Amino acid sequence: MFRTLLILTAAWTAAPASAADKPNIVFILADDMRWDMMGCAGNPIIKTPHIDGIAKDGVRFENMFVTTAICAASRASILTGLYERTHRYTFGTKPITAEHIRTSYPVSLRMAGYRTGFVGKFGVGVPKGAAKEMFDSFVPLDRTPYWKKQPDGTEKHLTDIEGERAIEFINASKASEPFCLSVSFNAPHAEDNDPKQYFWQKEVDDLYRDTKFTLPKTMTSEMFDSHPDFLKNTESRVRFKWRFDEAEKYQRMVAGYYRMISGVDLVVGRLRAALKEKGIAENTIIVFTADNGYFLGERGFADKWYIYEHSIRVPLLVFDPRASKELRGRVVSQMALNVDIAPTLLQLSGTPIPKEVQGHSLVPLLKGDAPKDWRTDFFYEHLFERKNIPKSEGVRNERYSYVRWFEQKPLVEELYDHVADFDEVKNLIADPKYAEVRDTLRKRTTELRDQYGGPYRPNPADPKK
Repeated sequence: MFRTLLILTAAWTAAPASAADKPNIVFILADDMRWDMMGCAGNPIIKTPHIDGIAKDGVRFENMFVTTAICAASRASILTGLYERTHRYTFGTKPITAEHIRTSYPVSLRMAGYRTGFVGKFGVGVPKGAAKEMFDSFVPLDRTPYWKKQPDGTEKHLTDIEGERAIEFINASKASEPFCLSVSFNAPHAEDNDPKQYFWQKEVDDLYRDTKFTLPKTMTSEMFDSHPDFLKNTESRVRFKWRFDEAEKYQRMVAGYYRMISGVDLVVGRLRAALKEKGIAENTIIVFTADNGYFLGERGFADKWYIYEHSIRVPLLVFDPRASKELRGRVVSQMALNVDIAPTLLQLSGTPIPKEVQGHSLVPLLKGDAPKDWRTDFFYEHLFERKNIPKSEGVRNERYSYVRWFEQKPLVEELYDHVADFDEVKNLIADPKYAEVRDTLRKRTTELRDQYGGPYRPNPADPKK
């Protein structure tokens, strides 16, 4: 089935004229890393020199968001360039369809002559045999535990193993064949079933030992009590109690989260060094982002899932060695989304973008252009079928964030001015001064919802499989 699919795909992809005309691509994805966990983003504490180096050499997008803040759905959106409402995949659903696999970036690149590789956390359900059609080399690696026992009896951290497997792929590359390597770290995702939660490499063990982390401004009982009742006993509050409900625990857990990110940074440095040693750094594009943001106690929450800024905002760095020097080190303010990753990778490689893709290529912004018709808002949704993670949909534009919890009876809505009130403390939904804004965003949410797939419909997995 998938072999036929690839043959059909050739109708809208073009084989490269020569390998020399095609850049290599290393696409790096972190898990649960929010936008401000980098020195280059203004964090004065965290140590991320190698990640910062990508920003210095390339472009940083300061307004990068995910359209669904959960790893399963977001990774499916990254893979396909489609919104969750369209690909319909998250935890507990049927796999991504063969049709959507056909338009994924690895299939498109492979048909264009690229050698494709994957290392790390895949986290997406696909039909049997689909991974082999997407990737020439597929090395899925998952946490639990982070420390893996080796044949000689020693233990090695998963982040280091992921780096080693990625470097093996790089070293096996040939000058005659361009490659796209997707490196998907499990870190800094917590080990949810272990009371310690965060596990890091020994090289970063001494970092942040003397650091006193400031509590978030909204980590207060007043903020938590202001939430609607159905949000007070959700999974975000359960996990808050795992990690942040005591002063000493908070300091220890946040230090662990920071160390895991610094551990990812070390491996990013090794990947860049491997590209240089191979002699291909000057023809290899590097893209770095994350699958969703993360609450570190903000609002009395942990993890992600909701439309609030700390949950949906992630890093995005792009280094293209072919770019002129005056285009490097820039910060782009236009909105970028996880659904933009696939079309961006394709255009950077000179590969046609399938017409089904809903995201937009960021290449014009990378080139320093400012398209007049660039998006000024985006649709957010969270459709995971779980009782203690309520479903939601809404719109975030350049000033306001609107969300409706559409399964609540009666309907619950929120509206925030995230420019004047970044921490989104004051819900403006009932303020008559914002009635026009509210009504406009209500209508826009419905418009985009219907554009991408319509009202929510369950997509349950077959219980027999």
